[in-house]
Amino acid sequence: MALIRIHPFQYIHVLDNNTNTQRVEVGPQTFTKQDHETIIQQTPLDMITIPPCRYARIKDPYVRKSKDSKEAVKNKYGQAKIRHGDYEIRFSEDWQDPFFLYPGESMVEQPQPLEIVPPKTALRLKAQRDFVDENKEKRVAGDEWLFKGPATYRPKVQEVILNRIQAEIVQKGNGLKLQATKAFKDRKGIQREAGETWIIRDEGAYLPHVDEAVLNVVQPLRLKPTKAVHLKAIDSFNDKYGVDRKAGEEWLVTFDMSETHMLSVFEERKADVNITTLGHQHYCVILDPVGDDGRNQFGTRSLRRGETTFFLQPGERLEDGIQNAYVLSADESLLIKCNEAFMDTSLGGKPIERYAGQWWMVNGPCEYVPGVEVVVERTVKAIPLDKNEGIYVREYSTGDVRAEIGHTYMLKADEELWEKKLPAETELLIQSTKFSDDDGFGTGVKRKVRNKTRVVVYRVPHNSVVQIYDYKARSARVVLGPELVMLQPDEQFTVLSLSGKTPKKPNEIKTIAVRLGPDFMTDVIEVETMDHARLRLKLAFNWFFNIQDGDYSRVFVVRDFVGDACKAVASLVRGCAASVAFDVFHKNSVQLIREAVFGKEDGKIKDTFEFVANKLCVTNIDVQSVEPVDQSTRESLMKSVQLAIKITAQKQERGAKHLAQKTEQRARGQIEKQKILNQKNAEADKKKIY
Repeated sequence: MALIRIHPFQYIHVLDNNTNTQRVEVGPQTFTKQDHETIIQQTPLDMITIPPCRYARIKDPYVRKSKDSKEAVKNKYGQAKIRHGDYEIRFSEDWQDPFFLYPGESMVEQPQPLEIVPPKTALRLKAQRDFVDENKEKRVAGDEWLFKGPATYRPKVQEVILNRIQAEIVQKGNGLKLQATKAFKDRKGIQREAGETWIIRDEGAYLPHVDEAVLNVVQPLRLKPTKAVHLKAIDSFNDKYGVDRKAGEEWLVTFDMSETHMLSVFEERKADVNITTLGHQHYCVILDPVGDDGRNQFGTRSLRRGETTFFLQPGERLEDGIQNAYVLSADESLLIKCNEAFMDTSLGGKPIERYAGQWWMVNGPCEYVPGVEVVVERTVKAIPLDKNEGIYVREYSTGDVRAEIGHTYMLKADEELWEKKLPAETELLIQSTKFSDDDGFGTGVKRKVRNKTRVVVYRVPHNSVVQIYDYKARSARVVLGPELVMLQPDEQFTVLSLSGKTPKKPNEIKTIAVRLGPDFMTDVIEVETMDHARLRLKLAFNWFFNIQDGDYSRVFVVRDFVGDACKAVASLVRGCAASVAFDVFHKNSVQLIREAVFGKEDGKIKDTFEFVANKLCVTNIDVQSVEPVDQSTRESLMKSVQLAIKITAQKQERGAKHLAQKTEQRARGQIEKQKILNQKNAEADKKKIY
């Protein structure tokens, strides 16, 4: 047998092994354990005390005899019955005295304080089982409701706290956007459907209903005189300004309508629209403008001029933005094209009827704003021209091209600048600003880009001549330099292809201006003498065009007068060389060549050799070098030259030696004579002394 001392407010659980039941022994007492009994706890347990404003949650509580009674219902074996799987909440005011737990009972956690719900706060509760609350309202499992403060919440086993809800503070001018989670009646008695949204605009604290979800706080849009708000209707409704809006409709809310605007649930903010300001010299074209019926007139255009301010309505847009009015000076004009018929009053005075496709000019000085019916093609400026400058102009109506030279010209509505194209070789030649001295004919060494709409100007050098051909009139004119040539639209330069380099090669020089001379040209030719000695001659001959009747077009009769002249002279020289032997030709080459080229008249060699076709006159021929082509002839000629040089050198050496000996003898005689004279003078002096 064992004795256990149980102090006050302590208890133990005792198991009766005979009946297999448990009972509670409460102190103070000294408990004597029998042999058929077992004490469950080794030490006595303290009774549970619930402090004020606290509660304890008991699992598997015992069954009471009545609601107001705390006496347990026991079975036939004397053990208290247990509500298995159930819970019981015991409050301090109901269980002021300490109490013990029957066998099978357990406390889930230590006594917890009651939850204080402050003002503007609520607890969201959910029913876990069906029950009827203290307000005799039937709750079904799954129901949710709010427990609003200020109050002290007494928990129940039939419900659970989901979360704590704070009241939303709606400031002045703001709104609270709500959405119904299911169908219910709000606090104003309005039936709300699941998914429906609305805005609460009442100033102050708002505690959402359990079936309301707070989406966001809606702040009003602050409008300015220079800024509007572009809105779109999500659904058909009547807005705060009393206007019926259809779903999809778009409109503007401006500062004139309200200083602030709060979006309703049926409105969507698209964008902010800034005010458009037009100055005195500004204008703009609005595409798809809004008509008097408030609808966009698609495909139309509207003109607005300054000074004005406006907002672009939904669907309207600016074409090319804000544009400046055309301010024309006295030397400017606008080329205008009409797209549709209208009465033109832009220039004041009597209205002018315009037709689609018509062109006209608006001349300055003036300020011009084009209407929506016209298009400004381009600004035309007067082209100032010096007396040596010009432009090519073509008329649309006739296609005629003419040159305007020497005065300021303004293009008309049916005129345009025309580009004159020249052959590539002519283009290079007229751009030349400096001439070289290659055989008297220049190729440009410094070029500049030519404006093809300007009249082609070419400065003919001094003592030069240029031929110009008119393809329309089929005639040519010749200009003698120094002169300034200005080509008409149908005129082209005559370009000559001359031979160049030494020996001459064809098509080496391209030129427009042909020099009249006097000048010279050089050439290298090969000849063969009667005794078959081949020689290479380098000839230089002077020439000029001997035109006395003023018909300078003869210069252009022969396309390559340099090559033809060189070939003619070479032919005459070859004929002369073939008729004489090498020694004769070598000793008298200049005389023979001049006689062959110029010919004889009255036993004398002529002074000139003239070509009849173009009056080219050769005045002199100079043989600069004569070289044998064959190696053997060159060696024999070299030996002959060396022998002649040797003989000449020996002759000069002997003459110099003879002159030296003669000079030496004279010097010796002078010395002897001087000695004798000195002795004579010495003897005379001695005589005087004696």
